[in-house]
Amino acid sequence: MPEQGLVLLTIKHGIARVTLNRPDRLNALDHDLALALANTFEGLEGDPATRVVTLMGSGRAFMAGGDIAVFKAAGNNAPETIGRLIGLFHRIIRAIRRLKAPVVAGVHGAAAGGGLGLALACDFVIASEDASFVPAYTKLGTNPDGGTTWTVTRLLGPQRALEWLMLGEAKDARAAMDMGLVNRVVPKDALAGEVDALARRIASGPVTAHASLKRLVDQALHTSLDAQLDAERDGFIRAAGTPDFREGVQAFLERRQPQFGDK
Repeated sequence: MPEQGLVLLTIKHGIARVTLNRPDRLNALDHDLALALANTFEGLEGDPATRVVTLMGSGRAFMAGGDIAVFKAAGNNAPETIGRLIGLFHRIIRAIRRLKAPVVAGVHGAAAGGGLGLALACDFVIASEDASFVPAYTKLGTNPDGGTTWTVTRLLGPQRALEWLMLGEAKDARAAMDMGLVNRVVPKDALAGEVDALARRIASGPVTAHASLKRLVDQALHTSLDAQLDAERDGFIRAAGTPDFREGVQAFLERRQPQFGDK
């Protein structure tokens, strides 16, 4: 994708690196950015060579939510305009969750409103020390979108989720990690390197097992034990037919690190 694009995409050694590229607006979501990001993630769904995806923002912030200027300009047509924007935004969230490849978000600066929902839709979140996580929605007089109520409730539980989302208080990176919203916090200048290191580690692993594990964890909170046991069995059996499984067994017996997939 050209350097001037709203979404930058590079793919190398099984790692797809996605960058939001609207820094003059803090990567705030308008129709064009939302469409470009939806098309990018939906395109990655059809790429079997993609083993892991990273998502970061250019400029001073990860994403400052929906573009308020768009909301203001819509005037009395706000319901229709925002409805179309949310439709695109939810295409993005659904594509991220459908991806077999894990998605790693690297968050710096503000992750506000829709930016919060986008970050939490990813499988892993690494935050820089300057990151701030802000629900923001009730300050605009509305409720969250982008699956934010789904992810935050799963992470915090209903009571704590309702309190945070309703009061809309900003949480810094350390507080977000203590709450269980992010996996780790790193110095600002180390963020890109930490995201890349985790991506490389995931990309070196067994792709079928990773896809199965992502699906199993996703469904675990709303699946019966019997159904989960069946799904675990099916996933294990499916993986047992792969070269990665044979390599893993052989490496275990030879007391060495396994070499999964094509490097």
